[in-house]
Amino acid sequence: MRQILQCLLSPRLYKIYYDGTPYYTKNKLERWGSNVIISANAMLNLGIYSSPLLLMYLYRRGLYTVDEMKTMGRVFGGIGCIIAASLLLRAVGRVYNPEYMKFMKVLNQDRRDMREYLMSIRMYDFDFSHWPVSFAVPRKAKSWSISNPFKNSANPDMGFLFRLLIQILAIFASRTFAIRLIYPGTLSVIHNLLVGPALLHGRTQLVEVHDGKRAKIATADGNHIDTMFVDKRGDTRGDMLVICCEGNSGFYEVGIMVTPIKAGFSALGWNHPGFATSTGMPFPSQEHNAIDAVVQYAKKELGFQENQLVFFGWSIGGYTATWAAVKYPACKALILDATFDDLLPLAERQMPASWRRLVREVVRSHVDLHIAELISNYSGPVKLVRRTEDEIICLEQGKLKSNRGNHLLLKLLEARHPETLEKHGPAMAAYAALRDSQRVGV
Repeated sequence: MRQILQCLLSPRLYKIYYDGTPYYTKNKLERWGSNVIISANAMLNLGIYSSPLLLMYLYRRGLYTVDEMKTMGRVFGGIGCIIAASLLLRAVGRVYNPEYMKFMKVLNQDRRDMREYLMSIRMYDFDFSHWPVSFAVPRKAKSWSISNPFKNSANPDMGFLFRLLIQILAIFASRTFAIRLIYPGTLSVIHNLLVGPALLHGRTQLVEVHDGKRAKIATADGNHIDTMFVDKRGDTRGDMLVICCEGNSGFYEVGIMVTPIKAGFSALGWNHPGFATSTGMPFPSQEHNAIDAVVQYAKKELGFQENQLVFFGWSIGGYTATWAAVKYPACKALILDATFDDLLPLAERQMPASWRRLVREVVRSHVDLHIAELISNYSGPVKLVRRTEDEIICLEQGKLKSNRGNHLLLKLLEARHPETLEKHGPAMAAYAALRDSQRVGV
């Protein structure tokens, strides 16, 4: 009975590394129970996202009467009983699965020697919420003077009441749909239903092929960040650590991390707050704390010096990579691939013109990803990679001159060579808008 109670809320086991099978094999009881619980969780997430429409539908159908509420209560009570039975069924199945009980023995062993403990549990892939914290940054107290959403306004020309209304709408929008539109990787439906198997396969490749070491890092604001480190020290280029910052739908398991690994560099990948198993949401302050914790982990736990760090940002990940380069200016280099200069023009292009003031308030007050402004404060080596067929950061589809990477380059040149840009600015802008084939003979 004690083992059954222990397994009621124990973590899901996905994979036993190096056992030659793609997934951990559940017995029938555990599989049946897990399927019901997973389905119920998916329905719950769907219900949360569609709750405004669902509540409106129930209201229009007149289902808020006492009798209807009693019926709905019985329905939800029945669903609760089914879920409780499924939890019990899953727990019994786990108890009678020797592989799972072996995993539980490893998970519950003594943690006094944390390094030995981490080596043991890294043989398994399981729910990250049960993973121990490998490295923690001291917590920071929240300050209202810093986080006050009414402190600044992106529409100072408006009257007080209209400005206040826009600010309230922006707070609601940024914390509901806006942040998820900017960072689709936060949507649970994406990583649970669409890319879940791919993430597991990617982690398996990183662990079994590249000897990757997974770790949970606690940030200054209390988030937990999922990281993966591949150590190439001992190889020609392995003393350099490339810290990879993924795009708005990217995960380290299936993202850019493999590029530096194949090139022979050590690599450290991490998932944005709210992506896959990382907690939180990718607002700028949480992004800052996340990348700062990752860098401190690289320096204090992994043993790299600041001048051995290269920050590699893909698309929107260029923001965190640039912020880190500014925060740690002694880093070796900054690489920005398919990155834009400022989020605002891209956001305005995607939304109706009538929403312009709200979009400006959301971006400037809550998700102000102004990479060009940041990069002006970094004086180290920078490499910009522009994708000529990129449809995301071009304001006009198919027109290279509207690629926001051009603006990022010009802003960088303006910060470092102001006299040259002032003298030849139009010519340099025109040159930046050309394809390689068009530059021949220019």
